[in-house]
Amino acid sequence: MEWTREATIGCGSTATVSLATATHSGELFAAKSTELSHSKYLQTEQSILSKLNSPYLVKYIGFDITRENSQFYYNLFMEYLPRGTLHDEIRRHGGRLEEAMIRRYTRDILQGLEYLHESGVVHCDIKSSNILIGEKNAKISDLGCAKFFEKVSKIGDSHMVVFSGTPMFMSPEVVVGQDQGFEADIWALGCTVIEMATGKNPWPEVHDPISALYRIGFSGESPEIPRWLSQKGRDFLEICLRRNPNDRMAAKELLKHPFFEDLEFASSSSSSSPRSVFDQSVWDSFEAMESSSDHDGVSSLNSAASRMESLIGCEPNWIWDEDWITVRSNVKEESENLCDNEGVNVILDDNISVVYGLEMSFLGVHEGI
Repeated sequence: MEWTREATIGCGSTATVSLATATHSGELFAAKSTELSHSKYLQTEQSILSKLNSPYLVKYIGFDITRENSQFYYNLFMEYLPRGTLHDEIRRHGGRLEEAMIRRYTRDILQGLEYLHESGVVHCDIKSSNILIGEKNAKISDLGCAKFFEKVSKIGDSHMVVFSGTPMFMSPEVVVGQDQGFEADIWALGCTVIEMATGKNPWPEVHDPISALYRIGFSGESPEIPRWLSQKGRDFLEICLRRNPNDRMAAKELLKHPFFEDLEFASSSSSSSPRSVFDQSVWDSFEAMESSSDHDGVSSLNSAASRMESLIGCEPNWIWDEDWITVRSNVKEESENLCDNEGVNVILDDNISVVYGLEMSFLGVHEGI
């Protein structure tokens, strides 16, 4: 397929997401690109996403390899959703969502997880910035950390565990070296519900990822459930955030929870999906209504133009990634040196998705604990 790269709409340390236009049809889509030599995780995402098809997952279109500025790039093509991510939606609503919206988006994510899990896939990185808002429903995206479920292998007398995701959203069993299975996605869903309800990560008082991992794995605590939620909402969260993974319900069972009773299925938007760069919705996504944002107390960085401007000239915000979309962290060099006899050798950020490998004896974890 011949295509033209348009404006950059997201950026990570080794990959970008750009608008793209099909040359012959003029159709608009998203191109997620990285240098071919660093494209292992993007190729993994393509391999998994190309086998899946659900209205609750971002739609796969294709891929190719291009040469640009003397470099070869791997490009993954997906549908473009101009409303952006669930994280963007939270900001547009002043920092938190009403419970009716939380219920609807949570149901959508659960239906996506039900499909993934029935297909044998663990997402491994559910959070608001990895959920896209479509015309009719939310859609799970960014399968770069995803995997087909398999048991942890043992090396010698200890576990060599490779796990991926965002530290603040990891479940206790993952942190202590057990399988990163379907139950871990349910925990992360609970954390995402807290994001929708509070506008904050599930451990807002923890400011570095190593402390977060220790607290998640060994404190015996679960994230605080927002008290303003209904009893049904609090009960739903309590189930998702049970520390023992065997006590969490599967996605299929959670969809039957009373939290979703009488849920309206009508779309909150009547706009159609964009077909070309000339569609009004595309320009609307670039120029958010800053005046209404000011009244709501939301930063004018909600405008896509401002987000793009911040990508061009500002230093990255390593504390919180709300001003840009994390596509993939630079794990190529790190993953080769994550483990040694001393423990873990890795720089972590609490909201950036990475892949970790660690010798569990570093955390004092032994088999059977």
